[in-house]
Amino acid sequence: MSATMQAVWYEANGDAAEVLTHGEMPVPVPAAGELLVRLAASGVNPSDVKARAGSRPMGFDRVIPHSDGAGIVQAVGDGGDPSLVGGRVYLRNGQWQRPDGTAAQYIALDANLVHPLPDAISFATGAALGIPALTAACAVLKDGPVDGDAVLVHGAGGTVARLAVQIAADSGARVIATTGDMAKAGAISDAGAMAVLDYRDPDLVAAVAAIAGADGVSRIIDSEVGKNLSTSIDILHPKGTIVGYGAVLKPVTELPFLKMMFKNLTLSSILVYLLEAGEAAAYAGIVNDMLVRGALNVPIDTTLPLAEAARAHELVEGEARTGAVILEIS
Repeated sequence: MSATMQAVWYEANGDAAEVLTHGEMPVPVPAAGELLVRLAASGVNPSDVKARAGSRPMGFDRVIPHSDGAGIVQAVGDGGDPSLVGGRVYLRNGQWQRPDGTAAQYIALDANLVHPLPDAISFATGAALGIPALTAACAVLKDGPVDGDAVLVHGAGGTVARLAVQIAADSGARVIATTGDMAKAGAISDAGAMAVLDYRDPDLVAAVAAIAGADGVSRIIDSEVGKNLSTSIDILHPKGTIVGYGAVLKPVTELPFLKMMFKNLTLSSILVYLLEAGEAAAYAGIVNDMLVRGALNVPIDTTLPLAEAARAHELVEGEARTGAVILEIS
């Protein structure tokens, strides 16, 4: 093993082209409970790009960005299972509350954050799974089975939401999806939605009710909870649940508590970074089962070499993509 590795890092927040540096640094050594993974691909998520731009304090003098990646286990820390060496894996939380993410040839990471990657699945696809796919699986299934239920997925043209549509449909739900770009309706239907609606429709509540039928919608999955809260409350049937994994457009909103109370609704937030090890393993198992059966499509928009990390960040910032942006690592 080389004593040094190729990596990309930043030492200050700012524009990608100005602060991202490509060079060499030492290969990390896995501590007890960690695995050393030789990365073949690194996924670039919106959260990675926002963190580099300054959405949250760096907390470290130097940061190797990106939470998601895929590769092969090279070594285990003290007390680790040596049979894991050589295994194909994908990982999550690479750069969550720590400085060293996946934009490098190697990463040493807690073994609980590393999941088996099925043999037939490419490393590029594996690098697009961790945060988006586990967020989607948690959003759909955290409160139990959805078989036979009507589930509404807002903003289904987005990465997480599109995965949620597929997972919900595969789990037996009748999926209603919304989008602000009806040009994406065909792709969303192909993902498993029985109906695709424009979320800007002033009659959205009635349109959803007509499709959902007498039992109504039991679950809404949403990346913009604040913006959609009032409509979501009107859409849900009694004892329904809103599961939110974001609220960028309206991060602070008034909570119409009495209206929610008289329908006995639940408003639930999730953050994939905080999943317990057992929860994450269960969701990863569901994702892997769908991958093996060919039931989960994970679109890749662009692949670039590690040295073009700044370009990758710019592509994610531009939001004019139809899938994941991946750095391939040689």
